[in-house]
Amino acid sequence: MLMIIIIIIFYFIQGGVFILRKCFKHVSIYTLLFFLSSISTAAAADKAEDKPAKPEKEQNFTLEEVVVTAPKTKEPLKVETDPKHPRQPVPAADGAGYLKNIPGFSMVRKGGTGGDPIFRGLGGSRLNIVMNGGYILGGCPNRMDPTTAYIFPETFSKITVLKGPESVEYGSSVAGSILFERDTAPFAEAGTRLNTSLLFGSDNRRDQLFDITQGDKKGYVRVIRTKNKAGDYRDGNGNYVHSAYLRNSTTGIIGFTPDENTLLEFSFDTSSGKADYADRTVDGTQFDRDSYNVRFEKRNISNVLKNIKINFSHNKIDHIMDNYTLRPLEPGTMPASMEVKRTTTSGRMAFEFNMSPKSSAVFGLDYQKNKHSGNMIMGVKDYSAQPLTPDMTFTNYGVFADFKTYVDANSRLLSGVRFDDLTVKYAKYPGKDDHDKTYAAFLRYEHDSKHIPVTSYVGIGHAERPADWWERKKTGGMSASPEKNTQLDVGWLYHKNKTHADVSLFYSNIDDFILVTDAGNAVKNIDAALYGGEANYTYKFSDKWSAGTSLAYTYGRNKTNGRPLPQIAPFEATFSLNSKFTDKWEAGLLWRLVASQTRYSVGEGNEIGTDIGPSGGFGILSLNTSYRPNKDWTIAAGVDNILNKNYAEFVSRGGVDITTVDQPATVRVNEPGRTFWLKANYNF
Repeated sequence: MLMIIIIIIFYFIQGGVFILRKCFKHVSIYTLLFFLSSISTAAAADKAEDKPAKPEKEQNFTLEEVVVTAPKTKEPLKVETDPKHPRQPVPAADGAGYLKNIPGFSMVRKGGTGGDPIFRGLGGSRLNIVMNGGYILGGCPNRMDPTTAYIFPETFSKITVLKGPESVEYGSSVAGSILFERDTAPFAEAGTRLNTSLLFGSDNRRDQLFDITQGDKKGYVRVIRTKNKAGDYRDGNGNYVHSAYLRNSTTGIIGFTPDENTLLEFSFDTSSGKADYADRTVDGTQFDRDSYNVRFEKRNISNVLKNIKINFSHNKIDHIMDNYTLRPLEPGTMPASMEVKRTTTSGRMAFEFNMSPKSSAVFGLDYQKNKHSGNMIMGVKDYSAQPLTPDMTFTNYGVFADFKTYVDANSRLLSGVRFDDLTVKYAKYPGKDDHDKTYAAFLRYEHDSKHIPVTSYVGIGHAERPADWWERKKTGGMSASPEKNTQLDVGWLYHKNKTHADVSLFYSNIDDFILVTDAGNAVKNIDAALYGGEANYTYKFSDKWSAGTSLAYTYGRNKTNGRPLPQIAPFEATFSLNSKFTDKWEAGLLWRLVASQTRYSVGEGNEIGTDIGPSGGFGILSLNTSYRPNKDWTIAAGVDNILNKNYAEFVSRGGVDITTVDQPATVRVNEPGRTFWLKANYNF
């Protein structure tokens, strides 16, 4: 009955949400070995420091509250980061631009926004991306609008990365899951919260955020408004890259908290935007999105049934691309446009149980249905000259169970299993339906050492993924077998006093890997293997000085033909040095080193892109400083790519020749040159 009531209310408020959206539409606002040896040294040093010592003097703020250069791993295979903190290098105003700063991630550059994230060489639908409990899937056949293009990170409370297939709660996870979570803290008494920020950067970069919440013990109302824009940036050679963008978004949230253990929340998100692209002959002239979400949580229900979480979401995207609105039409070229729409409806129910004093379990089910349609117009400047035609409908039902058992006070066993049932209907081929049944499972052992603060873990996971919409549109895509990843993960976490360190290593064997080839615009199944990992190390020398390093490496091999697996970013290392001059002033230096990539397979890749050829190595130096006059204000500034290095990432798309905007063709889309930025944040 509760579910029925929630669904009724959900659709009832859509009318009111539409009115609110219109009201807000016009509102304007302002090396691994070195690392392992370091852990051993640090462990010995910290053990020697176990003598009684005076507690550290409490500071007004800490380093990680200002400029963050790398997130910390506090649990096995789980990385959490706060997107509200200033970050260097300053990310693009979308989800992929933010994720690229997390070790193991890379971003396929297409322009100033709309990049595609890749983790350990795997991207696209191999990465589950969950936004506020729901799913948004892009519509562009050439991935002009991946899910992360519709995300402005600073409007979320935290970003969580779950590495590999050792998670079953958010879908079958081949590469991992990324959760963009938005939580509104309950009010102890009536009051108002405000969070607003402004970012100014080179090339007319402007980010504006206004987030206000009014509430009391019984509930809250929250409104978030963002506006983000940038002009074409210059690369290290001083050449302009066709990359300007503009994006606006509005979020409205109504939450009811009748008691401390109950939450019923209704929310809507709407956004619009446009973007220039340097990797293709068309631009994105419209990125419209409308999302509706209902969330219900009940905690501490009984000694056995601990929590219930229910989430329903409905997302619609309307995307238009053409070759004449944001760039002059190339001589001798006829106008062309395309409009695509996608509707995604999803729901999830999860029940958490206390099975015994030493064990707990989460049982749940989820549902997702998405419909895609589009058109193509040639010869006239009118994207609506013909109606949209449906092409595919995906319907998936999933059921999962997650278990956690404490073997003893220092050891625990985690496991999970998941089953999915997917049906794909093809509008162009009535009666030719595809039906894929897949499963996922994992088992992981974690142990906390009794003598030193080290958590070690070893786990094995398996996940399967059917071909997605982008792959099924290509030759052979409708007959591709689901790919199957079996992966071994091992790692260590060390946290004590002045030292924080973690190592995460993996070996992945993927049967029926879905490979995309330029030849014939086709897909085929191969067998593949990947291995590598990430490592992080930070050490606080004194109250004023700290340093850190992070390493990331992935090696991929096509086992079917013995060639390198494509779209694998090369070895990368970052080094940071931070100094806190006073309780209010601090500064940091960031040095990013990326090796050359000589392992490639030209013309092969994934739905995001294919290998172009080898790439050279590079080193990028960046500097930041921050000032916090009081607990409410933070002012941060920085210079990225101080030496104005001209470079491109290995996984970038190829740059095209756009004569009408004076952009010469490049092997890859070059990254921004020297970039200045200033960010001010006020929070009370």
